[in-house]
Amino acid sequence: MAKRSKIAQAAYELAQPVAEQMGYDLVDAEYKKEGQSTFLRLFIDRKGGINVDDCEAFSRVIDEIFDEKLNHDADYFEVSSPGLTRPLEDQSDYLRYEGEKIDVNLFSEVEGLKTFVGAIKSSDKSSVTFEVEVKKETKDITVEYKNISKAVRHIEF
Repeated sequence: MAKRSKIAQAAYELAQPVAEQMGYDLVDAEYKKEGQSTFLRLFIDRKGGINVDDCEAFSRVIDEIFDEKLNHDADYFEVSSPGLTRPLEDQSDYLRYEGEKIDVNLFSEVEGLKTFVGAIKSSDKSSVTFEVEVKKETKDITVEYKNISKAVRHIEF
């Protein structure tokens, strides 16, 4: 998770329990200037993904709360998906995508692999276990989070 500005952090703290109550994971919040305008953005997700209707429903609920409790001067407020290619950063990301294939790059080799595509089998506070196919054989590889340089959802076309 990137360091948030004070406004983004305040927005995150107000929105997090609402997201949880509505069945979403609040992934991040950002407050930034783009050109002459300022944007306050919240990123939500959940197992199975979200759609435009989810973003709209969450936006309606949280917008009222922000109007009442958040002191900000953003020109625009948006709710969005974090996107398909957003890197997985913490255990909650790995839990959300359990069972899905992930493209993984490691800092150092684990069982002879430094890059691989594997399905997430399980995760805990310090590591994640992937099911990978190596030479037409399926095996489990457990990797500590600190050894993962980059992990993103595998996209097949």
